[in-house]
Order: sequence, then C-alpha cells, then structure tokens
Amino acid sequence: MKGKRVFIPLLVSLFVLLTACSASEQSKADSATSESSAISVESSMDKSVGDDQVVDEQEVETTERMIIHKAQLRVKVKSLDKAQVKIEKKVAEYGGYIVESNVYKENDEAVNGNMIVRIPEKHFQSFLKDTEEASADILERNVTGQDITEQYVDLESRVKSKRAVETRLLEFMGNAQKTEDLLKISSDLAKVQEEIELIVGKMNYLENQTSFSTIELSLFENQVIVPAVDRKNLDTWDKTKKQLATSTNFMLAAGSALIVFIIGNIPVIVLLVLVAAAIYFMIKRKKSNKG
Repeated sequence: MKGKRVFIPLLVSLFVLLTACSASEQSKADSATSESSAISVESSMDKSVGDDQVVDEQEVETTERMIIHKAQLRVKVKSLDKAQVKIEKKVAEYGGYIVESNVYKENDEAVNGNMIVRIPEKHFQSFLKDTEEASADILERNVTGQDITEQYVDLESRVKSKRAVETRLLEFMGNAQKTEDLLKISSDLAKVQEEIELIVGKMNYLENQTSFSTIELSLFENQVIVPAVDRKNLDTWDKTKKQLATSTNFMLAAGSALIVFIIGNIPVIVLLVLVAAAIYFMIKRKKSNKG
C-alpha cells in the first residue's frame, strides 16, 4: 500500500513535466515558424531585386523605345486670330488638347500669343509640319526627345517583385495564428501596397508623357497701321467762321469793357480833366508874362 501511494504522485508529476515540455517545444516551433516566414519574405524580396536587375537589362533590349518628345516653335503670322483658330482645329483633328492659350498686346503694331498644346505622339511630326506651313516665317524651331525606356522597365520590374511579395504576405496572413504575427504581417503588407501604388503612379505618368507630345507655340503678328485722314484739320470754312466769331466777340467784349470803364469812372475823369486844364492855363499864363 505504501509503495502504491508513492508511485501515484510520481506518475502525476512526470505527466505534468512532459506536458510542460511539450507546450514549450510547441511555442518554440511557432516562434521558429514566424521567424522562418519573416526570413522567407525578406529573402524572397532580396532575390527578386537581384533577379530584376538581370531581367531589366534583357527587357530594355527587347522593349519598344519610350521617348518623351517636346518642341518649341516661334513663328510670325499674318493674322493672330486666324492662326489660333487654325491651330485649335488641328489640335482637335489630331485628338490632342490645349493646355494653355493667351494673347497680349505690346503696342499698337505688335500683338503676340502663346499656346501650349499636347498632341498624340503619332501625330507629332504632322502637327509641326502643318503649323510651319501655315506660318509667314519661322523664327525658331527646337525639338527634343528624352528616352525613358530603361526607367519604365525598371519600374515595371519593381512592381512585379512587389506584387510577388504582396501575394506571399497574404498567404502568411491567412496562416497566421497569433495576433502579434498578424499585426506584423499587416504592417508589412500595407507598406508593400503603398510602394506598389507609388510605382504604378510613376508608370502612368511616364505613359502619359510618351503617349502625348508637348508643343509650345509663340505667335507674333506685326500690324502696319496707316493713319487716317484728319478731316478736322481740313475743315477750312468752319474754322473761318469760328475765327470770325472769336474776333467779333473779342471786339464786343473790348468795347463793352471800355464803355463800362469810362462811364464808371466819369467823376475821376472830370477831376483829372479839370486839374490838367488848370495846370495848362497856369503854364500858358507864365509864358505870357515872360513875353
């Protein structure tokens, strides 16, 4: 009986110890699995980057070249209004659009206009030719091209590798059992998806720049102004009547002023006349006495 009592507690203790060891090993296994998943994602990202560099070089050689074309034209036109109307019609005909259009007047003889238009790449040269033929004179012509093929292929490869990582993270998220692992994978997934959106945005911008060419137009119109005949300077009879009326008014005004002056100053005039007469007679009398 005493042997059985000692054996049973030993058996229970051994069972508890084995259970604890099993749980510990399971925890380590889960941790190792999570770490292995993270390492697997990182290694796959590194491998993708390395593979992309090799793929980029091959794709650049086989991919159709992507060129961004731009042009600047400075031309003289006979009529600025008519030239702008023709350009607008050509832009619509080729399926392009106008980015900017303005007109400004430097003086009475110079009217200038600026236009920025975007034309589908396949009609780029045709539009330039049409504009030059419709101009009176070409002052300046500048055409440039920027090859962005390598840049686009690089972005394309980066998107592929990022999407592969995104797929792997989604698989890990579906198999994650711990909240801690789920949060870590979600954070990594959000970061990768944000990077994908940025890269795709850059690719869309480059596609737009290569699909449509940008053309800046400066239009100059020189107007020769012929002065009109000034009929006011040739109206002799009206000028004569006007001058006669002016002279008559002056004479009447002068006569009226003289009459007003005389009548208004009669007392003073009479006094001055009397004084002058007295002085005259006094001088005359002195001369008579001397004689």
